[in-house]
Amino acid sequence: MTDELARRIAALIPRAKADLAELVAIPSVADPRQYPPEKCREAAEWVAAAFTEAGLRDVHLEETPDGSHAVIGHRPPPPGAPTVLLYCHYDVQPPLDAAAWTSPPFELTERDGRWYGRGSADCKGNIVMHLTALRALGDDLPVGVKLVAEGSEEQGTGGLEAYLPPHAGELHADALLVCDTGNAAVGVPTATTSLRGVTTVLVTVSTLGGDVHSGMFGGPAPDALAALIRMLDSLRDADGGTRVDGLDCRGTWAGVGYDEQRFRTDAGVLDGVRLTGGGTVADRLWARPAVTVLGIDCPPVVGSAAAIPATARARVSLRVPPGTEAFPAQEALIAHLRAAAPWGVRVEIERESAGSPFRAATGGPAYAALDRAVREVYGTALSFLGQGGSIPLCDVLARTYPEAEIILMGVEEPRCLIHAPNESVDPGEIEHMAHVEALFLRNYADSARP
Repeated sequence: MTDELARRIAALIPRAKADLAELVAIPSVADPRQYPPEKCREAAEWVAAAFTEAGLRDVHLEETPDGSHAVIGHRPPPPGAPTVLLYCHYDVQPPLDAAAWTSPPFELTERDGRWYGRGSADCKGNIVMHLTALRALGDDLPVGVKLVAEGSEEQGTGGLEAYLPPHAGELHADALLVCDTGNAAVGVPTATTSLRGVTTVLVTVSTLGGDVHSGMFGGPAPDALAALIRMLDSLRDADGGTRVDGLDCRGTWAGVGYDEQRFRTDAGVLDGVRLTGGGTVADRLWARPAVTVLGIDCPPVVGSAAAIPATARARVSLRVPPGTEAFPAQEALIAHLRAAAPWGVRVEIERESAGSPFRAATGGPAYAALDRAVREVYGTALSFLGQGGSIPLCDVLARTYPEAEIILMGVEEPRCLIHAPNESVDPGEIEHMAHVEALFLRNYADSARP
């Protein structure tokens, strides 16, 4: 039976590639300042049509509070069988520097055994994984299935998080497959059990009524950019580790580690450049807060004048591990920045969204069913890892459905370079993880019955 399922999935991979090519060609960036909103609508309608064809019922678009559209559908369970929610998102990150792409970002391109294109892994690759698993099972679907495909996950505007609680019955399930992560490496089946939360702030420093000549006033006139640099530098200790007053930045990770040399390769760290912070790589990634300056508004080098900047602005992100709540961490970050402001400069701080961290419970029947599935497909046990990224929806799901098992899995792995130029996916991971998903749905139907 498993061999037959594997043959069906292998035969569906050309279709998966064609589907992914169509999806990647839609620039569904959920930011109207960069791309037309119609493109997100086009992607949502594509997803709705594809899952309808794959056997789900009443697949439709629901507008969420941030104006994006979630694609929602279902297929009822056989009598006595459990229901599984399949999550994915169809919006993507902007391509950033198009010149850094070897091939066009919105054109699926095969190269060196991988498929390149924005969203090929995050998260359109997971969409075609779901479709391939459902098509392979066909009418032999032993569980109920619900679908939610989010339309603004990459922008962090919280549309689905706000939509879900008042519509909890619509998406209720016994197990939730949140397919927006992936494996530790190609061929290493992995469930993510820990996610950092995230909070961001915009900090603006003002010192003068306007820019003034650096020759006439430089020295005593306070430089807003210099003040901002001092404030940002205060967020790191001498070895580059994050330091925010009021937050514990010494946590340790007790699970599977992350080899330092592999991390350097995965992250593209240049030869001779040291990693920042102390402790193991896993400690720094999954058990401690991590601050990042996402962007700075200041005079550009080209076109800059001999003038003292009167204002400067930065967007600062803070990732927080399970055990640290996002909103108190945001308050600590704001208090730290204000206290670090030199020379009496004026500081304005705007709060952006905050998403809580998440830790999964792994002792239930869904995880047991997934472990059996990965053993059949990969010939090895399921691995558990943390992830430095954030999926704020997971905390909302955990609070809304406290009895449900939440599994984070998918086709992504470090070589995918999600969010970066030249994002790609290994087609073998789509095939194998679709096989895992199909087997999981079969196994879970048996293990979850009373």
